[in-house]
Amino acid sequence: MPFACPISEREPEKTPKPVGAAALIGWTALSVVLPGAAHLRAGWKRTGSALVGAYAVVLIALGLVALNADAHLAGRALNWLGLIEIVTAVAGAAWFALVIHSFVVLRPQGLPRTAQVVTGLVAGTLSVTVALPFAVAAQYVAESERTIDKVFAAPAGPLAPVVPGGRLAASDPWGGRDRINVLLLGGDWGNDRTGMRTDSLNVASVDVRTGNTVLLGLPRNLEHVPFPPGSPMARRFPTGFTLPEYRPGWRDDLLFGVWQYAEDHPELFGGRRHMGAETLKETIGYILGLRIDWYTLVNIWGFAKIVDALGGLVLTVDSDIVYGKYNEGLVRAGTRRLSGADALWFARSRTNSDDFVRMRRQRCVFSALLNQADPATVLSRFNQIAAATRKILRTDIPRSMLEDLVPLAVKAKNARVTSVQFMPPLISTSAPDWAQIRLLTAQAIAKSSAPVRRRAQKHAPVTAGAPSPIGEGCSAL
Repeated sequence: MPFACPISEREPEKTPKPVGAAALIGWTALSVVLPGAAHLRAGWKRTGSALVGAYAVVLIALGLVALNADAHLAGRALNWLGLIEIVTAVAGAAWFALVIHSFVVLRPQGLPRTAQVVTGLVAGTLSVTVALPFAVAAQYVAESERTIDKVFAAPAGPLAPVVPGGRLAASDPWGGRDRINVLLLGGDWGNDRTGMRTDSLNVASVDVRTGNTVLLGLPRNLEHVPFPPGSPMARRFPTGFTLPEYRPGWRDDLLFGVWQYAEDHPELFGGRRHMGAETLKETIGYILGLRIDWYTLVNIWGFAKIVDALGGLVLTVDSDIVYGKYNEGLVRAGTRRLSGADALWFARSRTNSDDFVRMRRQRCVFSALLNQADPATVLSRFNQIAAATRKILRTDIPRSMLEDLVPLAVKAKNARVTSVQFMPPLISTSAPDWAQIRLLTAQAIAKSSAPVRRRAQKHAPVTAGAPSPIGEGCSAL
């Protein structure tokens, strides 16, 4: 009896037919947006199904994150930048490998030599193209982390909330405070300059519940500045900040000179150095009757680098602005794109203008910067902007507070903003009424904290102080 082979109860899977060059490119391209598609076509069912399933899980997870994303998540993400950078880089490498493997499993070796070369080049291009956005994103995240680490390097300050028993109140980052007060400064330090003067001095007082903000502007040329009782500066200047003229008509004993005087005289502070920021915070807090929590200082000279990184600012200048030590520079009237240098000199020129006109021009320039720094421009010039920011920005805001400050900033953006500018005729800069300044500050904050009765008032800015002349010296487009 002849030997008979047993018949298998299950036929083996048929190997998929080889694909042509066009189909191979198509399936590889499909794998870019649907990982696993090429593997399923090539008969790798388990691998393909696993890839499709994992991709679906990732998409669902990202969708849930997007649906629940808010400013709090954005703030927390700043603490995860290192992890985000690693995940982004790994994802890019994985996607690159996935595209290459999708091409390989489709068996391009069955194609003619020319078709192998062409399809290989297309697959290589696809793999690089899909990995490139991940690489750029990882680089941007790394640059962001370097910038944040450089700028927000201060240790946690006294605002750290504590409850009875000495425990941190994690649920209340503001330590039971209703408002936080941040001193916003513009200075002019540099390698080619001696010392620094704080030419722009403003305090932002923000209600942590509503985001309602009061901007309090102080002129740089306030005289006879008082200091908190018992402080080293008060013991040195019991009747107010007064120094002799260092040359006829030139004085440094104005509000803008407090920072540098404290920096130059560490002996007043028991030998402690770099006391300029803390001294100015205490001084302005005493003037306004507030506790200043943090400061942020922008180098006005470095501001030009930010403007250049953004490609310039488009402004309509109302009248010619002369600048320079010998009036050799000119920003002509009209609408044009100003370079960083021209925008800086436009904001700072003292020729034929006083401090209050300069303050208005500076506000106009900063407004233009905010309006014209659109996301596309910022992303395209991200590295230059980040590098410039690291050089021109100082602050004592600890990085740990960014998680809570980011959502507060978003809340403040859509809240009520009021402004008090302490300039003539509201106050006299040569003989300020300090009690009146504190009273106006308290009234502005009380009004900001009060609930809004009429809907129309919500976004209406209210300005107290001296009436502004017609025009701001420029208009931003």
